[in-house]
Amino acid sequence: MSRLKSKKIKPIKKPPPKKPDVHPWRVCPYGEHWVKTHPLHIPPSKTHPSGEITTRHEHCAHTPSGKDQLYPDEIKEISNQHFSDLKNLPCSLALGFANGGKYDDVIAGWTQYWNDILKPVEPLDPNMVKALIATESRFLPSLLADKKKQNSARGLMQITNATRKILDDPTGEIKDHYITATREDLNDPSINICAGIRWLFRKKAWASKNLNHEASWEDAVAAYKGTSTVTPERAKELMGRFREKYEALKKCKK
Repeated sequence: MSRLKSKKIKPIKKPPPKKPDVHPWRVCPYGEHWVKTHPLHIPPSKTHPSGEITTRHEHCAHTPSGKDQLYPDEIKEISNQHFSDLKNLPCSLALGFANGGKYDDVIAGWTQYWNDILKPVEPLDPNMVKALIATESRFLPSLLADKKKQNSARGLMQITNATRKILDDPTGEIKDHYITATREDLNDPSINICAGIRWLFRKKAWASKNLNHEASWEDAVAAYKGTSTVTPERAKELMGRFREKYEALKKCKK
């Protein structure tokens, strides 16, 4: 009798899961981030005992989290490339501040970006972001809430160092769409506004969970301002100032 040789069945290789889409303004695919052209120092070797300086051209680098993550180079590149001709700008009213109309294009750009990415039922109004900046920093990009503490709130949207770390932590409360930046990076208007709006969206999610229903954007602003941690009188004062600026922006003609 002849023996039949059994054939080994090769396992069917499953195609790798499709990566999520990224915003059309992004340079690199999901899980990667853009790095601009920069000088690169090569350590000393036998060939070059004193080391060597070469140029590393712009490229897409792997993101450690493997998820959607923005870094300073790309944040600034997106601002430079896409924010000059947007239509949905906040009202041009300066609200009585010297820099009150200086950042309208950046506000519009990052508001649109995060609305596109996070897709809220009610889109965030750029006028609301502008009113928030007015009441947080008076449009002063390098404002440090407490000059004695480098970890205190800083920049246009007054982002604390603790918030900066949360936005960059893939093991924490944010599950995707991270932002990596240093404390000093937050002095840059575009980086600060990008991070501040991302944090406002996070505060809206937090407020919704706390209220057991979908929070309004005004609820999100209240959470952003920490009104639950101050006296009722102080909370009323904080939100009163915000509403005054927001109403003025909503009424004015562009």
